[in-house]
Amino acid sequence: MMPDPALLTLLQFADGLFPAGGFAHSFGLETYAQDGRVRDRQGLEAFIAAHLEGSAGPADAAATAIAVRLSARADAEEWVALDARLDAMKSIPEFKAASRQMGRQSLRIATGLGDDAFLARLARAVDDERSAGHHATVFGAIVGRGGAGPESAAAAYLYATAALLVGAGLRLITLGQLDGQRALAAMRPRIERLAAAAAIATGDDLWSFSPALELAGIRHATLDMRLFRS
Repeated sequence: MMPDPALLTLLQFADGLFPAGGFAHSFGLETYAQDGRVRDRQGLEAFIAAHLEGSAGPADAAATAIAVRLSARADAEEWVALDARLDAMKSIPEFKAASRQMGRQSLRIATGLGDDAFLARLARAVDDERSAGHHATVFGAIVGRGGAGPESAAAAYLYATAALLVGAGLRLITLGQLDGQRALAAMRPRIERLAAAAAIATGDDLWSFSPALELAGIRHATLDMRLFRS
């Protein structure tokens, strides 16, 4: 059997080696590590779970799934509106900047890999500052054009987010590679559940509530030493 092109697109753009710049961000984990609140696998799992449940799942993954559906009908105007809604929900400057940087870099690469008129329209909207170009909405548009469905796209986005945080944890605390993979495997049931919910979400269903993580993001800018940008 020939490989599924949609699967290959998901694998490429959700790969931890994809040069979106995610390796430079910890989304508040560095603050928790310096405070001693995350110092082992259990603490890392709790942090990732909080991030997925309170923000990445109901906001970003849902936006990813919606963007997949919009890409299927090449609705650039609704995509810009969705991206604006997500932008308004990101109140922490470092987190907002990280999402924009990763999205814009992903979009630049995607438009450079092929000749897709819809993605080109989105790139022009971002270049003209009519859209922020957040990672979730860009990711959904890209993999949607590659044939991925909403639930698969949401699951891939959540997995990539969890893998990013595990990678940050490996650099911030005393954690072996096996424990890192155990932490990632522990997220599977949560990712499945959140992806299923994201797949049927509408724009009005998007929400984000993770005050403790957001406070960590605010404090991150004042740390004396920083390995990550967020």
